[in-house]
Amino acid sequence: MRKIAGGLALAAALSIGCLATTVGTAHAAPAGTTSLYPPSSLVLSVAPGEDATAVATRAVTLTCQPKAGGSHPAPTAACAELGVTGADFAHMTESADGSFCTREYDPVTVVAQGVWEGRNVSFTHTFGNSCLQQAARGTVFHF
Repeated sequence: MRKIAGGLALAAALSIGCLATTVGTAHAAPAGTTSLYPPSSLVLSVAPGEDATAVATRAVTLTCQPKAGGSHPAPTAACAELGVTGADFAHMTESADGSFCTREYDPVTVVAQGVWEGRNVSFTHTFGNSCLQQAARGTVFHF
């Protein structure tokens, strides 16, 4: 009986020893936020007229983080411009120097909506015509 009791005691001690070596401190994942969406991602659209809710004739996506991409024709350049200006869309709607357009009034409205560096953005601007839109600074609204 002593041999059995001694064997059980040894088995119990070994079991506890094994548990002690396998049970340790749980390591938490590094702190940080994960999201389904990148922190800088926009939808840009162009619609005829002055109504921002009109059906868009063209629309593109622009993702700048974690890397430049989307359906915008020049995502790297557009993301660089947004970064330099701090996403100042009003600056990008000003006419570039040396641009010439007719004075006909056939308005088009551009809309930028999404997230820029974690902040929600919504921007709307109406150009007098599509030539003025294409004459705007930079490439963000050139699609």
